Amino acid sequence: MEGHRMKSALAALLLGIGFASSVALPAAAQSSVRVGGPVAEQQVDRDGPLVPTQIPGQSLGDTWHGIRLGEQGTVSIPNKQAGVLIQSEGEAWRAVRNGPLSQYGSWVLGGILALLALFFLVRGRIRIDGQKTGRTIQRFNAFERGVHWMTAGSFVVLAISGLNVLYGRFTLLPLIGPEPFAALTHYGKLAHNFLGFAFILGVVLIFVMWVGHNIPSRHDLTWFLKAGGLFSKGVHPPAHKFNGGQKVIFWSTVVGGAALGFTGVQLVFPFSFATLEELQLYQLAHAAIAVIMIAIILAHIYIGSIGMEGAFDAMGDGQVELQWAREHHSLWVEEVTGEKVRHGHHGTPAE
Repeated sequence: MEGHRMKSALAALLLGIGFASSVALPAAAQSSVRVGGPVAEQQVDRDGPLVPTQIPGQSLGDTWHGIRLGEQGTVSIPNKQAGVLIQSEGEAWRAVRNGPLSQYGSWVLGGILALLALFFLVRGRIRIDGQKTGRTIQRFNAFERGVHWMTAGSFVVLAISGLNVLYGRFTLLPLIGPEPFAALTHYGKLAHNFLGFAFILGVVLIFVMWVGHNIPSRHDLTWFLKAGGLFSKGVHPPAHKFNGGQKVIFWSTVVGGAALGFTGVQLVFPFSFATLEELQLYQLAHAAIAVIMIAIILAHIYIGSIGMEGAFDAMGDGQVELQWAREHHSLWVEEVTGEKVRHGHHGTPAE
């Protein structure tokens, strides 16, 4: 009886081992080959272990390499730019913007302010040399003055808000704190975006109004050779309605304003006309041109205000002292009044 029980237990044990083996072998076979995985690339050797044919992690490395190169993947959302996970060119853009652009820009702006201050200390205010007549002549009408002040006012706001974006984080933020700086930058950005169109309109109107008076002539060469009389008292080269220096201001405004308008529109409507890489180049160009324009306009503001007696009246009420006009725009006075003016010095009427 006891022997029969032992035989039955042994038979049950052998049956259990056989059943477990029949289940484990297919499972092991399934786990050794995975479709689409790295192990699928392996070869099975009947007489040895699995032989790998792909370096572990190589597939992930290739993927990461493509991401670092800025390769665009496929996304299902409308913004296809989201397919680029890493845009490495952005590091180069940031380095240029926060490096050479900001540094050289500060040198240009600081340099022009220093030169204007030095010029004022040495030369002083340029006075009317001859005897004032008490008579005036209209230099600009109301429409011309309105266009000028619209363009000038919008440019001042654009310059201040733009310089805040470029330098504010390093100069203004430590002075006023984060919350006021954030509010100032936010509203400055809104003003910058909207007033940019007023500036573009002003540049177009300025071109249409005055391009006929700003064609270079031989008298401009004489004006430049004598530096416009800016460094010599009593020297006044002949000039038409706009002298050589004013023509430089005009063409700088037209060409620079057109460049600022073009790049600015690209930035206000991102990805509508340009790729991300192009937008980065446009932003750098926009900032560089703006710095140069600001330097030029600072010189224009100086000479049109404290730098020269009688100059502001031209854009104030449009009427200028006749003697001032004779000295600085003698050819224009002859065209308007028909009188003959002695050129080169005090600009008094010819006898």
